[in-house]
Amino acid sequence: MNEEIQFILDSAKENMDAAMRHLEKEFVKIRAGKASPAMLSSVMVEYYGSQTPLSQVANINTPDGRTLSVQPWEKNMLHEIEKAIMNSNLGFNPMNNGDFVIINVPPLTEERRIQLTKQAKAEAEDAKVGIRSARQDANKEIRDLDVSEDLQKNAEVDVQALTDKFIKKVDAFLTVKEAEIMKV
Repeated sequence: MNEEIQFILDSAKENMDAAMRHLEKEFVKIRAGKASPAMLSSVMVEYYGSQTPLSQVANINTPDGRTLSVQPWEKNMLHEIEKAIMNSNLGFNPMNNGDFVIINVPPLTEERRIQLTKQAKAEAEDAKVGIRSARQDANKEIRDLDVSEDLQKNAEVDVQALTDKFIKKVDAFLTVKEAEIMKV
């Protein structure tokens, strides 16, 4: 196979891998009933005048499946952390016991589970769009090459096979996440 075509295929695979990694990050943020430190990954805390991720100013643990505990590395950060969690619109009500910020994660209602499933489907569709976009870019690059029509057609078939493989991965990943969300 032509080196240029192989480079284009490798590049398309990298872009599709990036779409999958992004989907995995987004799925971690979608809560599935049990507490996880990743639920607070989007929380930013005011720390000496700049917005800093919560994980960089505190230790986040899950003592059990329904509780998150946030232990700041500096005690004076307790109030700021509590305020940041409240302002993050995650639906949590943090409690401060003087040493930790404790968050009780309420069980999901059926309605909320359905909303989260829709959100997961939307994220999966975004990943599929990214994968198809990578396919489109690769096919355009292949058509722009100065190679025989047979090589172009074969390369486009390879790109389509790669696309199909990644779309199946997204669908499988979504099925697992939906089952996780809907499990009571």
